[in-house]
Amino acid sequence: MRPLFAAAAASALVTVPLLGLPGLAGSAAAADSDGESLAFTMTDPRITESSGLAASRLHKGVYWTHNDSSDGPYVYAVDSATGKTVATVTMRGVGRPRDVEAISIGPDGDIYVGDIGDNLGGSWPYVWIYRFPEPKRLADQTVKATQYVVKYDAGPRNAEAMMVDPRTGRVWIASKNEDGGALYEGPARLSSSGTNVFRRTADIPLWITDGAFSPDGSRLVLRGYFGALMYRWSDGTPHRIDQMHVPLQRQGESVTFTTDGRDLMYGSEGEDSEVYRVPLTGDDRPDDVSKAGASPSGSSSGSGNGAQAAGDGSDGVGPRSMGQFAVGALTIAALAAVVVAGRRLLRRGRRPS
Repeated sequence: MRPLFAAAAASALVTVPLLGLPGLAGSAAAADSDGESLAFTMTDPRITESSGLAASRLHKGVYWTHNDSSDGPYVYAVDSATGKTVATVTMRGVGRPRDVEAISIGPDGDIYVGDIGDNLGGSWPYVWIYRFPEPKRLADQTVKATQYVVKYDAGPRNAEAMMVDPRTGRVWIASKNEDGGALYEGPARLSSSGTNVFRRTADIPLWITDGAFSPDGSRLVLRGYFGALMYRWSDGTPHRIDQMHVPLQRQGESVTFTTDGRDLMYGSEGEDSEVYRVPLTGDDRPDDVSKAGASPSGSSSGSGNGAQAAGDGSDGVGPRSMGQFAVGALTIAALAAVVVAGRRLLRRGRRPS
């Protein structure tokens, strides 16, 4: 998605308190209340619209990302220790990507790239998914990718979240809509010779920009610009656990679990894209982390008071409040830009001369 254009900062500061949006009041003041920290900044000048994030399974501390449009068939491996790009992968055999919005790694070790965005409001009759094995060697290279044609059972729609179930290998897509999105189930195995029809299975009361499964497949997180929802995942059904805080970013477009499942990594579009780490605690932690007795590294990000049915709207982010969300989104984006700019100025001011 192209960057959101903001109104004047003064207008943003006046308007935001009037919206009454859940999870937004005091967001700037409570930015670090959940133990969030800046993990790394992408320094590659080519990465200006990072729209997806996936933790490498083969290379410790490496995250895969991509630009969302007008970039070409490229995927970038970024070292979280330095923020530098350590490999650029060019996909061969996939045609010209239109709007790449998501990336995920399956249990087979393959990287799945979702060319699923449709900023024209669902005008494309089909979208694509690309797939290739994660490279064992980090170096600039060209790989042969498999291309899959995707359609939805209820017709075209915009989407920015694609997740591969680490237990079954099934691909899921979450649509993006100001009034709330929906979860779509792909076939048990994708076919490269025919059309893959994704079927709607659940409503999601969130303006969804990305999502990810935990490494053990017990949790599904779906994020929006200003909030996220955590679900317990069981037999292809999401059961909501928590409404979650997300870092205030210029344009929050991506999320992934760390490979140990203990933290979430949140990314944003824009030059010098910053990726924030947020520790998981309580019921938000995946089952294998809880069983291992992992010590929480931060305070709880929400109530975590048991599972709820998907899309019940009891967190106040249901279809009704999504209308308010849509009205104020552009204005709130201005506030986000102001806060992010302020953070950067503060960091620069702290640097030794």
